Amino acid sequence: MEFSDLARGNDKRELRKGRSHLQPAVTLPFSFYPTNLPRRPESFDNIYLDLSTQPGKCKLAESGLGWRPSGGGDTFTLDSNNIGAAQWSRASKGFELKILSRSSGVIQFDGFDQEDFERLSKAFKIWYGINVESREHAIRGWNWGKAEFTKAELAFNVLNRPAFELPYSEISNTNLAGKNEVAVEFALSADQANGTQPAGSTKNRGRKAAAGPDELVEMRFYIPGTVVKTEKGEVEKEGDEEEEEEGEAQNAANLFYETLMDKAEIGDVAGDTFATFLDVLHLTPRGRFDIDMYESSFRLRGKTYDYKIQYASIKKFFLLPKNDDTHTLIVLGLDPPLRQGQTRYPFLVMQLKLDEEISLELNMTEELLESRYKDKLEARYEEPIHQVVTKIFRGLSGKKVIMPSKDFVSHHGHSGVKCSIKANEGLLYFLDKSLIFVPKPATYIQIENIAVITMSRVGGAVSASRTFDITITLKSGMGQHQFSNINREEQQPLEEFFKAKNIKFKNEMSDDTGGLIAAAFDNEDMSSDEEGGRPDRGSADEDEESVDEDFQADSDSDVAEEYDSAHESSGGSGSDAEMEDASDADEADAMSEEEEERPKKKSKVGK
Repeated sequence: MEFSDLARGNDKRELRKGRSHLQPAVTLPFSFYPTNLPRRPESFDNIYLDLSTQPGKCKLAESGLGWRPSGGGDTFTLDSNNIGAAQWSRASKGFELKILSRSSGVIQFDGFDQEDFERLSKAFKIWYGINVESREHAIRGWNWGKAEFTKAELAFNVLNRPAFELPYSEISNTNLAGKNEVAVEFALSADQANGTQPAGSTKNRGRKAAAGPDELVEMRFYIPGTVVKTEKGEVEKEGDEEEEEEGEAQNAANLFYETLMDKAEIGDVAGDTFATFLDVLHLTPRGRFDIDMYESSFRLRGKTYDYKIQYASIKKFFLLPKNDDTHTLIVLGLDPPLRQGQTRYPFLVMQLKLDEEISLELNMTEELLESRYKDKLEARYEEPIHQVVTKIFRGLSGKKVIMPSKDFVSHHGHSGVKCSIKANEGLLYFLDKSLIFVPKPATYIQIENIAVITMSRVGGAVSASRTFDITITLKSGMGQHQFSNINREEQQPLEEFFKAKNIKFKNEMSDDTGGLIAAAFDNEDMSSDEEGGRPDRGSADEDEESVDEDFQADSDSDVAEEYDSAHESSGGSGSDAEMEDASDADEADAMSEEEEERPKKKSKVGK
C-alpha cells in the first residue's frame, strides 16, 4: 500500500480542525514518499536447484532466498548477506538465475520464464542492492577460446561471450597430461558425499545431476605457447622486450595448471601436515609419490599426478609381506576408486623395504594428541618405515589392519602364492575372510561369496605336470576369477586352507596321469639341461630366484606412467638374448650358404 493511499479516504479538512479558517492541503515533497516499503515475498514454481532431478519452489524475501523440493526434502536457504552477484541467462530448462555467493561458491536456479526477469531484478535491487546482469552465451560451437579465472568459477569465453563455466567447487583434481595439455577432473557423487563443504553450499543436498545415468568426469584443455609472468601480471612472450626482461618465461599450460590449483584450492588442505613420507614406491598406480598426511585426508604428490584422498574413502587396509623377505606391501582399498584419466584404481599398492628404518616426530600438539589420538598415535617413531606408515595410517583413518591368515603357509613358508592373472604375475594372499591378488590387477574376493573352487591343469604336458590353475566361481552368477601357473607343490597347502575355511572345492587333476607325464619327460628335461637349454616352465620355476628379483628391480625403478605394461615373466627373462643369438646364428648360416653358392655360379659361367 502506497503512502498516499493512507489519507485518500479521509477528508482533508479534518486534518486542520480547530483552525480559524480553511487552508489548502499541504503537498508533501516527492522525495518524502518512501520507495522501499516492505514488499510481499516473490515465489516461483517448478524451479530446479543445481540441475536437480526434482523441481521445487523458490521464494525470495528481504532476509534472503530459499528453495524447497516439491516432493518433500531438505530446504536450501541463502542469507541476503551471502549474496555477492547474480546473473540471468538462457539455460536448459528455460532461463537460469546464477548466484555467486560470498562463501559457498555458485548456486544455480533453472526453470524460470522470460517474464520472471522483471520481478527478479526488482526484488534483487530493492532487497539485496544487486543488479541482475543479463548475459548471452556463445552458441557458435567453437572449441577454442579464452579461459578466464573469476572468483568462483572458470569461464571459457568465445568472442567475449561465455561458452560454459566450471565452478571451482565441482573440480576435484587437475594434472598436466602433456607438455601443453591440462586435464581437469570433476567431483563424483561419492566424492561430494565424503567431502565437507561450508554452510549454504549446494554439495550438502546430494541432488546433483550425478544421480542420472551419465556424468562428465574429465575435460582437457590444450594450451600452446609461453607467457611471461611479471609482478603486474602475465604477459605473452611476444610482448615488449622490457617486460620480458623483468619477468620469467613460463609454459602457458603450466601457468594455467598452477592458477587452477590455487583457485580451486586443490593442493591446499586445511590444517598442517602431521607427517610426510618422501619418494614412496607405488605399484598401483606405478610411480613414486610423496605422501603428506593431514587430519582428515592425505595427499600423493608425484612428478606428473597429484591426488588428495579422504581417510573416509579407505574401506580396507592390508599389510602383506612379499615372498622375497625383503619388501612388504601396504594395500589401501578405496571407494570411490582413484581415477587417472579413464583408468580407475580401487586399490592403492605401496611397496616398502623391511630393513629401511626411519625416525619421525609427528607435527602435532600434545593437547591434540592426548584428546583425539590417545592410544592411537605416538609423538615420536623410530622403527622400520613400513611399521611407521602402517601405524600412522591406522591411527588417522581408524581402519583395522588386515594381515594374512595363520591357517595358510605356502610350501616355501610364505604368506602368498605366486601365480598369474592372464599375463600379469603377482601374489595371491589368503586372509581370514577374503583373498586378494596384488599388484596388478588388484583383485579382492570375499570368502563368503565363493561358490566353488576348481583345481585343474591347463597347458602342455611339461607345464601341466608342474603347475596347475584354480578357478574361483562366485555365487549368484557374479562371475569367476582364474589364477594360473601355481606351483604343483602348493596343492596340499591350498586344500588344507580350503578345508579349514569350509570352502567347497573340487580337484580335476589326475595324479596318475601327471606322474606318467612327468616320468616320460624326465630324460628330455635332463638332456636339455645338460645341453645348456632350459624349458620355459612359467612362474612355477621356484629355482629361478632371479624372477622375483627382476620383478622387484623393475618395480623399484622410477616409472612415471602407469600404462607401461612391460611385465617380465619368469620364463621370458632370457628370451631377448636367446632371440638375438638365434637371429645371429641364422644370419651366419645364410652368409655361409651364399659363400658356398657363389663359386659354383662363377664356375658355371666359366664353362
